[in-house]
Amino acid sequence: MSAASEGIQCAYIEDLDEVWARPSTLIETTMHYCPGCGHSVVHRLIMEVIRELNIQEIAIGVAPVGCAVFAYHYMDIDMQEAAHGRATAVATGIKRMLPDRMVFTYQGDGDLAAIGTAETIHTINRGENIVMVFINNGIYGMTGGQMAPTTLEGSITSTTPSGRDLAMHGHPLKITEMIAMLPGAYYVTRQAVNTAKAVRKTKRALMNAFKYQMEGKGGTSFIEVVSNCPSGWKMTPIESNQWLENHIFKNFELGDIKTPPKE
Repeated sequence: MSAASEGIQCAYIEDLDEVWARPSTLIETTMHYCPGCGHSVVHRLIMEVIRELNIQEIAIGVAPVGCAVFAYHYMDIDMQEAAHGRATAVATGIKRMLPDRMVFTYQGDGDLAAIGTAETIHTINRGENIVMVFINNGIYGMTGGQMAPTTLEGSITSTTPSGRDLAMHGHPLKITEMIAMLPGAYYVTRQAVNTAKAVRKTKRALMNAFKYQMEGKGGTSFIEVVSNCPSGWKMTPIESNQWLENHIFKNFELGDIKTPPKE
């Protein structure tokens, strides 16, 4: 059964000119995230896109353990919690059982690039028609500030008090470049939300990803959002944004990594 036959109109809403008001798809409640954290911004962007594409009634989000787990407190859509690292496996099952739904995962770097590496790679290798939103803040934010696969060399965490040592811990994992090489990856991009310009680019990327899923094109759309973790990094929000500019972006360059082939 198609979305149209269910009476659901997947048409873009053209007359939106508000840039400050809370989107109706975002639950009216107080955000609990730490001051300066990028999660709240990405939450809003996803909900803006879902509202503007008019897919609230058919959107299903999957969030696992970690800071991402709180997404269902704020997103006024159907949400499913998954075990740590298993979000893409759960999303695969949902999309295959309900192919007309717009399914996405919302995951952190410790979840997607460590505990869930196998699920991530195999889901994308199969080309599952879902959207994967990957928040990379280079640390396990919720569980104590441990080193994550994306933690930079020399970075001090609760498990690397002397800094990440490449000889002992290996190099920071550029999971987005890795999965871009898989044939099932249709659209792969790395963006940020630390400035107004970056926020607009991230929203455009999210819009593209959901449109590709709606059109049934290609395979998996993967959006990495390089964000900050002021609490985990032991910095103020301003300092954490400066750290992003001065260090993180030099290792995780922003921009499209894989774009759909021209028709």
